[in-house]
Amino acid sequence: MDTPRLSHTDEHGKARMVDVGDKPVTNRVAVAEGFVRVSEALAEQIRENTLAKGDLLAVARIAGIQAAKQTGSLIPLCHPLGLDHVDVDLTLDGCTVRIRASARVTGRTGVEMEALTAVTVAALTVIDMGKAVDKAMVIEGVRLVEKRGGRSGHYIAPDRTPEKQPGHQSDSADRPEEE
Repeated sequence: MDTPRLSHTDEHGKARMVDVGDKPVTNRVAVAEGFVRVSEALAEQIRENTLAKGDLLAVARIAGIQAAKQTGSLIPLCHPLGLDHVDVDLTLDGCTVRIRASARVTGRTGVEMEALTAVTVAALTVIDMGKAVDKAMVIEGVRLVEKRGGRSGHYIAPDRTPEKQPGHQSDSADRPEEE
């Protein structure tokens, strides 16, 4: 039985960029999500839009879109893509900022990394903008939720949002007290 091999390594195990020149051009879509747990104090300031740095959700959204467009420069061996569309949505649910990003391209390679990069940079921007109020924020649950197009077909992730994980606390009870 043949063992599948990583696509980014050559026959000697050295890293290489995958040649996608012979792959068919198809419509490809990827959706990713992630979460940032924040304190009650920060959640209140996000809700009321009273942070000194400005509208945290709006700035994090733009940061995520910009990051998706730069994925090929940030991740070694990742193909630079001319994205057809990127959407980043941030919502505050209690003390959790939920981030969901989708990326779309008509091309020869998928956009999973672009969607994941958008979510991750948006999450880092939440931390950057809120760190004066909450230094104990936690990024969690960053994952690919769905992908369509390409040779491997359609993928939908099982439901594994942080709230559904064993031992997850949806409130800030397990976080250090604020000063």
